Amino acid sequence: MYLFSTIQKLQVDLKNGLINCVELVNQALSDIEANKDLNAFLEVFSASALEQAKLVDEKIKQGKAGKLAGVIIGLKDNICYKNHKVSAASKILEDFVSLYSASVVENILTEDAIIIGRLNCDEFAMGSSNENSAYGNVLNPLNKKFVPGGSSGGSAVAVAANLCHVTLGSDTGGSIRQPASFTGTVGFKPTYGRVSRYGLIAYASSFDQIGPITKTVEDAALITQIISGQDKNDNTSSSHKVENYLEQLHSGKKYKIAYLKECIEAEGLDPEVKKAVLDKLEKLKFNGHTVEAVSFPYLEFLVPTYYVLTTAEASSNLSRFDGIHYGYRSPNATDLESTYKKSRSEGFGAEVKRRIMLGTFVLSSGYYDAYYAKGQKVRNLIHAKTKEILSTYDFIVTPSTPGTAFEFGKNNSDPIKMYLEDIFTVQANIAGVPAISVTCGLHSNGLPMGMQFMANYFEEGKLFDLANEV
Repeated sequence: MYLFSTIQKLQVDLKNGLINCVELVNQALSDIEANKDLNAFLEVFSASALEQAKLVDEKIKQGKAGKLAGVIIGLKDNICYKNHKVSAASKILEDFVSLYSASVVENILTEDAIIIGRLNCDEFAMGSSNENSAYGNVLNPLNKKFVPGGSSGGSAVAVAANLCHVTLGSDTGGSIRQPASFTGTVGFKPTYGRVSRYGLIAYASSFDQIGPITKTVEDAALITQIISGQDKNDNTSSSHKVENYLEQLHSGKKYKIAYLKECIEAEGLDPEVKKAVLDKLEKLKFNGHTVEAVSFPYLEFLVPTYYVLTTAEASSNLSRFDGIHYGYRSPNATDLESTYKKSRSEGFGAEVKRRIMLGTFVLSSGYYDAYYAKGQKVRNLIHAKTKEILSTYDFIVTPSTPGTAFEFGKNNSDPIKMYLEDIFTVQANIAGVPAISVTCGLHSNGLPMGMQFMANYFEEGKLFDLANEV
């Protein structure tokens, strides 16, 4: 049995003939089957994965293999892969087959990655626990009574349980970083526009970003480098130069680090998480970095701003799922009006319907100025304050989440309590800056705790460099 550690080590082992791609895929297929109770995978692409493995083995023999040769990657079920199903974990897109591949998929296939399957998630990426999928909960492999986090829960679990080497998720308000924190993996959200969103089923278009979940910072850096860059199919993608992130690791540079006082002193923060983060900051200080507390007066406005704006965008984005053009159509419909009503009522889950209705409300006549317009003004304040801090400091540090993974059902009766799980992660999406979650210790309950680093726009290389030191 091959034990994966890093992509770089795997490349050496493949080149030296210690393992081949077909063997790697067969092992992954066996591991996925043995752990199917975790419900991480909605579908395994056995045939296409084995076919790709054979092609990559030939390339390795010829010395023409790409940077991701033999790397087995899972896709969150909202990232399109041509001629493969994609459903956003929703009944409304059940059995829908994508006609094209997302740009990130094209990028990793060009470098000879092997895509093993599509991963369970909260429906339309709406959730913080992976309890909102139409296809059942994903279980945390560290303790199956606890949630894996969301919405990219399947992506985090697949890496944590060694079912594949790397996964791609999407992050709208912490959907990569929060499950990474809950499962002891590395989760990275790039700068908005750094990675093309073409082929990502949209939740909130001005917040969404695709990013990797990995075992190491080094692997996150490599994957991000490969999926980054301007894309003619996405006008929001940036032309900013993509640096060699791997070359920036182990730089030895000493950085200025700010931690947000209000986050560390937040009433709902688990004392053990607080101690773990402060201990890591002390270690960074000991290693020669400057570490200082700064005030961020908008903490209590982060979650309300995020949910007002993202639900507004979601109500618009999800209007295309109407039972007319494609996807689920209610068999109980009798005319045009009932087709719309019944298809959407039966096809969407409770949380998605809640957010669509909230978004429609904040955009409605008479409430637009009070909610949506005000939310945009607060977003500008948060953006400006984040930029101000990052003009003086290289990084902003917070805990990734207020606590560790929680038990299934704990927050289901209180949507507000569930939404507050995102309190530390949404800032990066509101401001558009890059952010990474790395493990900073184990709680007395045996579960991992996460620590989040944010950097200035397009400073992914610096972010990987410091995160690699933790």
